[in-house]
Amino acid sequence: MLEKITGLIDEVKNFETSSPEEIENFRIKYLGSKGILKDLFAEFKNVPNEQKKEFGQTINLLKKSAEEKVNTLKEALESAIEDKGVYGDLTRPSEPIELGSRHPISIVKNRIIEVFNRIGFTVSEGPEIEDDWHNFTALNLPEYHPARDMQDTFFIEKNPDTLLRTHTSSVQVRYMEKNEPPIRTISPGRVFRNEDISARAHCIFHQVEGLYIDTDVSFADLKQTLLYFTKEMFGKSKIRLRPSYFPFTEPSAEVDIYWGLETETDYRITKGTGWLEIMGCGMVDPNVLKNCNIDPTKYSGYAFGMGIERIAMLLYQIPDIRMFYENDVRFLEQFKSVI
Repeated sequence: MLEKITGLIDEVKNFETSSPEEIENFRIKYLGSKGILKDLFAEFKNVPNEQKKEFGQTINLLKKSAEEKVNTLKEALESAIEDKGVYGDLTRPSEPIELGSRHPISIVKNRIIEVFNRIGFTVSEGPEIEDDWHNFTALNLPEYHPARDMQDTFFIEKNPDTLLRTHTSSVQVRYMEKNEPPIRTISPGRVFRNEDISARAHCIFHQVEGLYIDTDVSFADLKQTLLYFTKEMFGKSKIRLRPSYFPFTEPSAEVDIYWGLETETDYRITKGTGWLEIMGCGMVDPNVLKNCNIDPTKYSGYAFGMGIERIAMLLYQIPDIRMFYENDVRFLEQFKSVI
């Protein structure tokens, strides 16, 4: 008899199910008014006295095992029902998860940073609310300088010394004030200019400006850096530099890449010339170095700057700069597959 009860205990321990009907049948089988345990307790009076203690302990163990098994299975079943109520039917096929996408400006900014990181440029950042010194005066633009009119500025609370930065060159000034040459840094960020909004211009846009200061830096170094960048970014290996004017560089130049004339779009965006302007550059003016406590007789350097929106419009053939700021999901979803 004891062997039979021991076998029933093993049977109880091995029983598993997720069906409420099978759990109830199991309970009735062992714990019901006409169940196995009822019969075993009725049999207790026929057991010899010397075996009653062991027999009783074994029956109680069977009863306890059966009760624990029923409770455990019921708790698991209730938990599954609760999960189903919260999450729905967990056995159903899942719906496709809508993936988000990076903004095209972020994509292009990260690509530009990656290209220059490979040749040793670090990233530096600065405040968007600037003072006159870092945004203008230190960059060879003293008060009443006519070149200030090139950048229509947002001043804060009519304070002539507090403004929204018009370029990220202010970050370069701050970096030169705190670091000694050699300096090799790029400064990506948002800038602000009081301009009319159109398909080609906006009052808010993004720039990446680069700076390299060291001994014996030449214009040839600048040209090779920009040629490397255009090859990596656009796959174009032909550039030209046209003389230009920027107050903080001398000499200064505009950089064009040869885009080609293979398609109708090429003719349209290059106005039939095949050339596209992508950035400005030049050798850092000695006055700027002096303003940042760098000896211009010992050090020289170059600087360059480009608009991120401009680069993104070229890469993705986006016709209107306003599309970057309208948050149109139909536009942004086109960049889901782009890292």
